[in-house]
Amino acid sequence: MRFVDVFAGCGGLSLGLLKSGMSGVFAIEKNPMAFATLEHNLIKGNKFKFDWPDFLPMNAMSCEELLSDFSEELSELAGTIDLVVGGPPCQGFSTAGRRNPSDPRNQMAEQYLKLISILKPTYLVIENVSGFASKFNETKSNEINDRFSKKSYAEFILDSLEGLGYSVSSGLVNCANFGVPQNRYRYLIVCSLKKTKVSIFDELIKHSESFLRAKSLPVERSVSVFEALSDLEIGTKQLVESTDSDRMGFFEIKYAEPDLKSAFLSLMREGAEGAPNSLRLPKHAPNTIVNFKRLQLVSTPGRSVSKSVRDSLGIKKQAITVLAKNQPSPTVTTLPDDIIHYSEARILTVRESARLQSFPDWFEFLGKYTTGGKRRKLDCPRYTQVGNAVPPLLSEAIAQVIKSLDAKNASHRDEKNAAEL
Repeated sequence: MRFVDVFAGCGGLSLGLLKSGMSGVFAIEKNPMAFATLEHNLIKGNKFKFDWPDFLPMNAMSCEELLSDFSEELSELAGTIDLVVGGPPCQGFSTAGRRNPSDPRNQMAEQYLKLISILKPTYLVIENVSGFASKFNETKSNEINDRFSKKSYAEFILDSLEGLGYSVSSGLVNCANFGVPQNRYRYLIVCSLKKTKVSIFDELIKHSESFLRAKSLPVERSVSVFEALSDLEIGTKQLVESTDSDRMGFFEIKYAEPDLKSAFLSLMREGAEGAPNSLRLPKHAPNTIVNFKRLQLVSTPGRSVSKSVRDSLGIKKQAITVLAKNQPSPTVTTLPDDIIHYSEARILTVRESARLQSFPDWFEFLGKYTTGGKRRKLDCPRYTQVGNAVPPLLSEAIAQVIKSLDAKNASHRDEKNAAEL
């Protein structure tokens, strides 16, 4: 099956699809930093390569640019694409902050719909935060349209897709149910142009157990952060100068392959040789380290630190959680200081965050590690790339369900044709 990835980010969705055996045609991502990571690993990588049409430049571009500059060429691809996937930027929908109906990023979902109407893929997947399904409760005249005042963006998109002839299914999924060591709730829309009696989303939920068993991952419980991160602890390891930092004076562990691995760690190390990249350790101020140690002593691991505890330590940040060693992590975000390590007084490295997102160790992140100030709206550094990504394990499970359904549809079609002969 051939797919196109829109709002691709660093490639989490694409990676899962490629691992399932699907073929990538092209991917659209407007941020140069995220696109560089995507290109390095998947578009021109050692393990996977996209087919990539001759008409399309292999560089960062927006969906809006794609539609305005290559509409004729896209029309010629109509009917040749089996699947279009995408996760329109979620900041306008997020439950982590005030939802803004006039946020221009919300309009990107409409560009996605325009592309769907041109390519006419057999299947499509839209992934977003849980707030995607919440109604806009405040709109201003002349901003976006009154159609958002009484329905969520998800409802608008579902109605639009039905208007294009798709059988739609949707729902909320916890990535932890697919082997990701993280409680990450996401809203999925999964649709088919072919009329189907089953809900693709429901089939995905049913597929969870067989997917976990095939990966040798635990079925009765979630993968814990210790199972995912134990080999990356500093402990007594030697520290060496960071090998891929954009700034001097940073260190990383001298990585050694552990003799004993959890099933999840074995999965993450599959195909990797030597140390993974993005191991740079944070460089905290002494008072920050003291506060982290205090947090580890007085907070409840795995639960967001209470306001009273934050106030007692003089911490102004509103959302901060110390990891619980034997539980999955809370949602990995684009802000690295949202999560504190379970046994070490520090935030996580990019690689540790990537592990919690189920990126394998061979997958290399490029670009600067962090950003700040006015650059926040323009840059997409490594921590942001990881936090915005769709976990590849979830994506792979979605791909397997779609491939299975497509094979059944093809079999039924062949049987019907044979009966008519």
